[in-house]
Formats: sequence, C-alpha cells, structure tokens
Amino acid sequence: MHVVHLDHQTRAGASTEDAAFVADLATRYSIPCTIARLDQIAPSLETPPANTSSRYRAARQELFRQVVTEHNLQGVFLAHHADDQAETVLLRLIRGSAPSGLVGMAPETQLGKLRILRPLLAVESEELRQYLRDQNQPWREDASNASPDYLRNLLRPMIRRDPQLRDALIQLGHKCRTYKNWLTCTSPNLQKDLGVTEIQKLPPPIARESARKWLTGAGSPPSKLSEEVLDRLVQMANDAATAAHQDFPGRLRVSRRGGRIVVDL
Repeated sequence: MHVVHLDHQTRAGASTEDAAFVADLATRYSIPCTIARLDQIAPSLETPPANTSSRYRAARQELFRQVVTEHNLQGVFLAHHADDQAETVLLRLIRGSAPSGLVGMAPETQLGKLRILRPLLAVESEELRQYLRDQNQPWREDASNASPDYLRNLLRPMIRRDPQLRDALIQLGHKCRTYKNWLTCTSPNLQKDLGVTEIQKLPPPIARESARKWLTGAGSPPSKLSEEVLDRLVQMANDAATAAHQDFPGRLRVSRRGGRIVVDL
C-alpha cells in the first residue's frame, strides 16, 4: 500500500492541514505516503481544463499516474461511496444526460495506463462515519462540500434524507449500465474510411455508439466524447448541409467528401 494525497491549496490553508493529517495518519500506520501540492503538479498538465473542479481532478489523476509509475503500483483505490454514486446519477439526470450517461461511476476504470478501483460504491457514507466512530478514529471534513455554490452540494442533503431516493438512483444507474453494455455489444465497428450510409442506416443510439468507437479508434480521448460531440459526427453523415470539415477531440480534423467520412492526416 501507498497513500497519495494532493493538497489543492484552497480553503485558506485548511487543505494544507488536511494534508498534514493524512501524513500523520500514514506515519502512525507505517504506510509509505506521497503528499504533493497543486502548484507542483499543475505544470505537468498538458492542457489544464478551464473548469476548476475538472482542473483539480486532472491534477489528482496526474499525481496518481506519477506515483503509480514511480513505485510500480497496480492502481489506485478511491473512496467513492453509495451516496456519491446516487449524487452522480441525479446530477447527470438534471443536466439532461442520455441513458448511456446515467451509468454512474464504475467499480473499475482504466484511464490510459492508470487503473482506478472504487470498492466502496455499495457502502453508505453514514456507515463509513459510524465505522470511524467505532474505531475512535477522527477524520476531517472538507468545508467546500457544504458550499451552496456547487449543485452537487444542494443535492446531497436531499439524498441523505431519503434512502429510498438514493437506492432508486443507484438502481437507475445499474439499469443504464446494462443498456450501455448492450449498445456497446450491438453497435457495429465502422470502417476507418467511413461511408456515410454506414451510419445513416443505424438507429440513433446505435449510430452514436458506433461513432464513439470510430472516434476513439482514430485517437479521440474517450472522456471528451460527449453526446453532443458524437451527434456532430452522426450529423455529418446524415445531413449534407453540415460543415464538411470539422474538428474533434484529440486534434482530429474530420472531413466528408465523396460520400465518405475520413480523418485528415
């Protein structure tokens, strides 16, 4: 085991106190520990996201990659729990996500070469707190988790008050994951030199999933392939009035010519 923690350098120094708490706890249990500050990791990001939360997440993932590589580790455990899962599904639902986007967080994810595991997705947050109380183990709370500036924080009390809502959201996520897996298995793999009729004959959800596979195979980062991005490619095939040359994630320049869609080299 190896403990990894990023000090986001926020909350008027409270995040630095969090980092000290983590370091002391790791020392007490004789577990190797790496602590880094945001300003040490941020320069390593090739294209830092403009959104603050996304930028922090990208920095954490970069730190995880560095530590996993340096110490030859197998992956990273994250402590996302059942309440987090329900919040994620509800947040995406409010934002109008398609069914394939309501799957919530996966127990295991591969981000490039970084393996991420979430073993606590079936455990409620209050169960975790009660366990710590039983062990007489203090913990720290991130005050920003109660800030009304974030929509997720407004949803959290609602889910904690209503266990049935939490369970229903988690079940919705499971069912949508089954649907997404079906789409993945059903959607055909499109040829590199793509004829527009190959997409035109497909039902929209399957066309969108085939577009995802095609763009991923061409080099687009999967995390950047939103429904809107996929619809743009599908529209290029279905509507000759759309722009014949468009840019896609991964610095891909995609063109439509002669009834075919290709990646410009």
